[in-house]
Amino acid sequence: MECFSYRFLISIIIMLSLTVWFSILSIAGAVPGGNFPRATPAPYYNPQSSTGSHAASWINYTAVPGFFLQDDATTVPSTFDYTQWNFGLINRTYPTDSHVSENATQWRRFEKYITSLNKNSPKNVNYKVLFMGRHGEGFHNAAETYYGTPAWNCYYSLMDGNATVTWADAHLNSNGIAQAQTAADYWLSRIQLQNIPLPQSYYTSPLYRCLQTANVTFSTLPLPKSRPFKPLIKELFREGISGHTCDRRSNRTFIHESFPSYKIEKGFSENDLLWKELEGEVATDQDIRSKKVLDEVFGSDDNTWLSITSHSGEIASILRVLNHQAFRLTTGSIIPVLVKAETIHGNATSTSYLPWTTISTCTSPPANTATP
Repeated sequence: MECFSYRFLISIIIMLSLTVWFSILSIAGAVPGGNFPRATPAPYYNPQSSTGSHAASWINYTAVPGFFLQDDATTVPSTFDYTQWNFGLINRTYPTDSHVSENATQWRRFEKYITSLNKNSPKNVNYKVLFMGRHGEGFHNAAETYYGTPAWNCYYSLMDGNATVTWADAHLNSNGIAQAQTAADYWLSRIQLQNIPLPQSYYTSPLYRCLQTANVTFSTLPLPKSRPFKPLIKELFREGISGHTCDRRSNRTFIHESFPSYKIEKGFSENDLLWKELEGEVATDQDIRSKKVLDEVFGSDDNTWLSITSHSGEIASILRVLNHQAFRLTTGSIIPVLVKAETIHGNATSTSYLPWTTISTCTSPPANTATP
């Protein structure tokens, strides 16, 4: 009897122990059916992740000054015309000038210098030249001008359009197409007169106005077979995300059917999962995703000369990440930046998301404050 009681007691202890262990495993998510809440990762950035390696490392970006007029604090962004200033490249000498022909253009001498920088830099340092272009004027830009910014922000921007035009995922208007054509013509002039180094890789925002701008700008240029126009659409090069419908992208199927020659990055969702009605991304969060997309590009693309077609707000965010001075682009404008990327081993400073803001709305539009 004592033996039976002893065995029974042992069985009870074992059953209780197993129950406790299964509860622990369920909480940890190791046992299917553990119905406990789990942390949901951020939709587009895990601050603890690293690009290209499982080792803890991060990339520090620096915009190298002294090569473009846009680096100079005395250059006024609102009046600067890149087509009058060789994209802004400063006429200067380089330490590598003795290794190029006396007749070499400013761009060819600059290219030689960049090649030398990469050749002689430590393995953890890389230099790239980014040509960042803002899309041409879209129907949403014209609508904001027409209605005035206060009425646009609180009322009209929440609509898909009016009786005349659609500005949800806005297309370029005639002026915007002309601006993109100006960029194409200027690229052609630099090819013919300056023998400018052409982009080796092309990236674009998924929003329609950027897809259009990139196409008008580059698709008809006489590009060598080694540097074809085959842009990669990357989600995170999109504009700062707000509740405005112009910031909501079209679905993947429509984008592919509209631009079948464009490549779309892996993991690109069919529908827009980032846009939130009546909510706006804050600058801190935008800079986090701008850093993320730069990490993706610099961690996977060995090319030096890159083109990025994006938006005023997103390019402004990228410039902040690059520690470049603020330089707001007008529609259709282009800014080149020499970027030094240094991979640093160790953990980066922790970066935290801030809550998105609720955008202000109005039930009827305020008085039009736009200048006629």
